[in-house]
Amino acid sequence: MALGLAAAAVAQEAPPPPGPTPEETPAPTEVPAPPPPVETPPAPPAEAPAPAAEATTDATAAVEPPAIPAMQPEQYMGVPEYMLNIDLSTGGRVVIQLYPNVAPNHVERIKQLARAGFYDGVKFHRVIDGFMAQTGDPTATGQGGSQLPDLKAEFNPTPHLRGTVSMARAESEDSANSQFFIMLQPRFALDRRYTAFGRVVSGMQYVDAIAKGEPPAVMSRMVQVSVAADNKPVPPPSMLTETPPAPPAPEVSVDELNAPIKQ
Repeated sequence: MALGLAAAAVAQEAPPPPGPTPEETPAPTEVPAPPPPVETPPAPPAEAPAPAAEATTDATAAVEPPAIPAMQPEQYMGVPEYMLNIDLSTGGRVVIQLYPNVAPNHVERIKQLARAGFYDGVKFHRVIDGFMAQTGDPTATGQGGSQLPDLKAEFNPTPHLRGTVSMARAESEDSANSQFFIMLQPRFALDRRYTAFGRVVSGMQYVDAIAKGEPPAVMSRMVQVSVAADNKPVPPPSMLTETPPAPPAPEVSVDELNAPIKQ
């Protein structure tokens, strides 16, 4: 399973991390394209990362679960059972409306993993400014996933707008497992190529504050992920903070090394 957003600053010989890539996702005509991020492995600088290698899971082949009846908007819009709460280390709660009408199996997978505590503490390992923030890998390498079987793609017409939440995958269309990404800006070229399964309805400012990088120097994390129907309270503010990188050690000059020792 792996996310479809391609790797960024990873060693040339290492397989690219899963996930969508800026180059494969040109910005819509009505929205100016953000400057392409500089990529190392498969994508050249100023272009999007290439699709990443798929994550290791117990199942090697995608499994197609039994069909789930289509739902009507009144059955899921604003219904707590189909709302996901993500409490971020950037300071607050992000609320996501899930779309079981277009991606029922992916929605069930996200809810299942959230209720198992799988996502708690997981970091955003790949965040491209003006593109997307990718998470869902407990190893924070872009190559990890859950022990559940990979999912069969549920590509749908939901546009990849700002705030859209979509499943990452490897090169295979049926390799989504646990990794997902949140769009920072629209990229309609991802439509029908990645399974969109929800959209942020509040707290987007906390998504915008996620540390950027591939990987970031200090990775922002999902402190707690829960289904709204479970009524889990927001963690205390002391938990919704990030540890800043340690300042570099001051340089010692030759003069300081030769200075007399004070008694």
